[in-house]
Amino acid sequence: MTAPLTADAHAYGLVGDGTADDGPALQKLVDALGDATAADGRPRTVRVPAGRYVIRDRPVRWRSGVSLTGAGRGATCFALTNPGAPTQPVPLAWFTTAQHGAGRENHIADVTFAHFEIDGSGVRTEEYEVLAKGLGLQYVLRGRFSDLYIHDTAATGFGCDFLQDTVVEGVLAERCGRQDPGEEMGGAGIGIGVGGWGPVERLAVTDCTALGNGTNGIFLELQQDDWVPPRGIRVTACHTEGNRYGISDWGADGLLVTGCVMTGNHVAGFDVSAQGTTSVGGRGGIVTGCVIDGNAGDGIALGNTPGPYAFRGNRVSGNGRYGYWQHNLAGGDQEAATDIVLESNDLHDNGLDGIRVDAPLHEPAIHGNRIRNNGRRAAPATRGGGAGVTCGPLSLTDRNAHWLPGGHRGKELTVAGPDGEVTAVVTDNTATGLTLAPERPGATTAWPHGSGAGGQDGTPAPGAAYRLPGSPAPRTGLTAAAAVTHPYVHGNRVRDDGRPRTQTHALWIAPEATWTGGRISGNDFGGNASAATRFDSAPSGGRWRDNDG
Repeated sequence: MTAPLTADAHAYGLVGDGTADDGPALQKLVDALGDATAADGRPRTVRVPAGRYVIRDRPVRWRSGVSLTGAGRGATCFALTNPGAPTQPVPLAWFTTAQHGAGRENHIADVTFAHFEIDGSGVRTEEYEVLAKGLGLQYVLRGRFSDLYIHDTAATGFGCDFLQDTVVEGVLAERCGRQDPGEEMGGAGIGIGVGGWGPVERLAVTDCTALGNGTNGIFLELQQDDWVPPRGIRVTACHTEGNRYGISDWGADGLLVTGCVMTGNHVAGFDVSAQGTTSVGGRGGIVTGCVIDGNAGDGIALGNTPGPYAFRGNRVSGNGRYGYWQHNLAGGDQEAATDIVLESNDLHDNGLDGIRVDAPLHEPAIHGNRIRNNGRRAAPATRGGGAGVTCGPLSLTDRNAHWLPGGHRGKELTVAGPDGEVTAVVTDNTATGLTLAPERPGATTAWPHGSGAGGQDGTPAPGAAYRLPGSPAPRTGLTAAAAVTHPYVHGNRVRDDGRPRTQTHALWIAPEATWTGGRISGNDFGGNASAATRFDSAPSGGRWRDNDG
């Protein structure tokens, strides 16, 4: 009998009672539909009614032309588990180069995965295993991944690579990378390897949300260092919060990031660097219309790229360290980044500098930005303890304090406990209270378990002694601490109208910097705490005119 174009999972042996292993029945059905599609060229769909479907010890090897649709998030749930195979990763569906010979000529085509949940909390491998994902497909052509909720996987939640003519939309990835300490490959909410289809990969990632994942919320990563970084990838209207990094470009060309929110991430909201498997940073990207706010470290961290890269019309605010940080990591490209554009952004209330240049730039354009009220980390060193000091899972309160609001943003708090000192990162503060970042992405507390006597979650006991370090200076709108050649700095408003003012200077050229040529004109540098400019290394040449302040 010819396999149906649409198959009801219950009619083919899946139970969905949360106990029975539905993996073998699903594999048998996928193989039957895949064989039929290969024979007549007509794609098939498995419809899975509401229920909890256990996939135990073995993932399902997926087939081209077979789609999987459920009854909605929370209604249809696939529960992954590996009690009998502690070394075996168990994604729901996989088809990879290493395991199955996936490639351009052996790919998955015309598939939709939609309207279901994947619970990865039941998988734990003896060592971190990068394939312990929710979905793990490679070389997908004309795919659509829609309305999925993937959570608590040991490695990346949505971990599909080389997606051509594909849309990823409405995917919620939460607490994925559970076994990743932050130093392993993968461990992201949505992680997409790129480059396998050649210089163009037509992929749209839209309306996705990534919360509390071990490494990245969303990242694109070149998979072979001799491949051409691909163009054609768009990330639109996504929300990344509480991850180690929000959105990362680790090897694309011309990545478009539009209308996204990157907030509360631990290291940076948006990252371009050599941290990917090939140590290749992205280039040619455009980030526009995004809110990059309240990240514990930097708002934008850019490095290991030859350039160009452009940031236009973004709000970059309230981050714990720099609003924008130009830097290079060891092991990646160290040449000067060329044609970096910062235009019409609003960079304000960041902990230290609005813009910090710690790696060489050639012909950067910094134009029409409002760079204001940065250097918020201005409170002096302090310490306390005893009566009035209490700690919560993500807070410390000292009723006797009189701190400058926001003055400890981005600092490392040290608190005494019975087993030694513990540290936490301050994300913001009032006059008497500190708000703290979770100990790691996805955690509900800032404290390591067992660090104190105040609670089982490690919360320090009432009265615990604490200390906070002082603040660095200068804290400027724009700091150059590396070689900057032929810059175009025009039409920026770099000021501080706060009370007190904490942005010490509009422009600081540090002793280790060189500033050569270019045009610096039409800027308003007035109204900073100390002075308009500070030149510890004198600029060489260029055209300086019509700068107020």
